Amino acid sequence: MKADGSGVELANVKMAMNPFDEIAVEEAIRLKEAGKVEEIIAVSIGPAQAQETIRTALAMGADRGILVKVDDVVEPLAVAKILKGVVEAEKPELVILGKQAIDDDANQTGQMLAALLGWAQGTFASKVEIGGGKAKVTREVDGGLQVVELKLPAIVTTDLRLNQPRYASLPNIMKAKKKPLDEKSAADYGVDVAPRLKVVKTEEPAGRKAGVKVKDVAELVDKLKNEAGVL
Repeated sequence: MKADGSGVELANVKMAMNPFDEIAVEEAIRLKEAGKVEEIIAVSIGPAQAQETIRTALAMGADRGILVKVDDVVEPLAVAKILKGVVEAEKPELVILGKQAIDDDANQTGQMLAALLGWAQGTFASKVEIGGGKAKVTREVDGGLQVVELKLPAIVTTDLRLNQPRYASLPNIMKAKKKPLDEKSAADYGVDVAPRLKVVKTEEPAGRKAGVKVKDVAELVDKLKNEAGVL
């Protein structure tokens, strides 16, 4: 934690692509290999180091990248607004995002982007089929699976079981260095990234206390009932 409790210390931490976003990149590549997609644009919003993440996507098979450079933390709504600007400039028919980040687990950006654009959305996708100007998305929901049909253009957010991302080969890593990567700013899309939320305090979880051994089931039940109060 930072000394002032304002957040997590990220200095000298190597950044990596969010696993859900890796799945999103992989799905885009598979759609291109199947002849359903003409071009893949990888987008990231963050500091200069985020170029490395985009280069990873390019090495996996994306065609070009866009880095919207922002040095501070960007909240999901601002991310969605920036992506809206990118979408309006690039005019894709399909936007694929990871269902959530693994640092804040917000699970908001895809839904907010769909709302801002007025596009159909298929979240938590475990299967995606494209054809006839439509996307058929199998969604993972609490009760099992739900299949929705979306009219393109549309937003899809990926779940873990959609695919297994490939590793970038060394030749492709070298080729990725020559692929185009444009750098933009939030101002280019008319977006104010000033945070709407204030972190009051961040602290580490309490250390785990030592457990106790019990002689038999009767003693276990007694402790659960009378000490832990869970029965």
